[in-house]
Amino acid sequence: MERKYSEFLVLFFILLGVIGLMWLLNGSTFMSLNNFRSMAFQLPELGILSMAMMIAMLTSGINLSIIATANLAGIIMALILTQTIPPEATGPGGIGLVILAILAGLLVAAAIGLLNGFLIAHLEISPILATLGTMILVSGLALAITKGYVVSGFPPAMRAIGNSTILGLPVPILIFAAGAVILSVILQRTSLGARIYMLGSNPLACFYSGVNNPRVLMSTYLISGLYSGVAAIVMISRFNSAKADYGESYLLLTVLVSVLGGVSAAGGFGRVSGLILGLIILQIISNGLNLMGVNTFLTVALWGMVLIAVMVLQFLLNRYKEKRRSI
Repeated sequence: MERKYSEFLVLFFILLGVIGLMWLLNGSTFMSLNNFRSMAFQLPELGILSMAMMIAMLTSGINLSIIATANLAGIIMALILTQTIPPEATGPGGIGLVILAILAGLLVAAAIGLLNGFLIAHLEISPILATLGTMILVSGLALAITKGYVVSGFPPAMRAIGNSTILGLPVPILIFAAGAVILSVILQRTSLGARIYMLGSNPLACFYSGVNNPRVLMSTYLISGLYSGVAAIVMISRFNSAKADYGESYLLLTVLVSVLGGVSAAGGFGRVSGLILGLIILQIISNGLNLMGVNTFLTVALWGMVLIAVMVLQFLLNRYKEKRRSI
């Protein structure tokens, strides 16, 4: 309990420091309403993908296929939308087909999640190799289906998901908030959540406690796949298009957000609230660097440095706590 609140407070004060620094460097441009609105539209897709990564990391695993899953699910949705509904279509019929397309995309994402879970839980392939193989397979399928081209031209009902507001709040941020609440409830209020943490902390002890480890892993990667599918909905509706290689740079960032938010790379520890703070910190830094005109390629290198620095810091803190306990 002490660790939970201490890390949350550290992240909160880091957030305040980052906001203050970006305000000093970029002044009124950073603090403008339009800038915050822009961040609110950009943040959700990375946030939802980060939750898909987080739940896999809690079991001491990883899901390298989240971006490929989102892209294939988005392409399936896009093909249904473009081949069954004219771009200008409105009315109940058009909305019904949009719902059908979304369900088809989520079904594809769930199937990929179950495939990952089967490879890891039942064939005992390491998560990094299993999801790497799935990533290559799914990316190849997406390229074969689209031949590398963009699928675009969605009806208004679909475009509204990624570009409209409700009571002044962007719809994508509301979807992200709903996803965060659902995942938090799963992890903190259900037996599955408790088993996910147990499995990540000590899989052998978890097994001898009567937990069905393969079933927990199957459920974990199913949820991870579904969150990738939800991210696909936000991405394709915001861009009004789908493509096999959208969001490739997000893979590193999802790991970075998770680790920055306090998710242990060894599994067994991490909270959605910490991930949200880590996500906001990363988004503010990214936005501030963009406003300062920092080279995009240099920014990618910076994320790698931050990830290494955070993991080294976590290692040093753990060593320090171990020494304190041994005294």
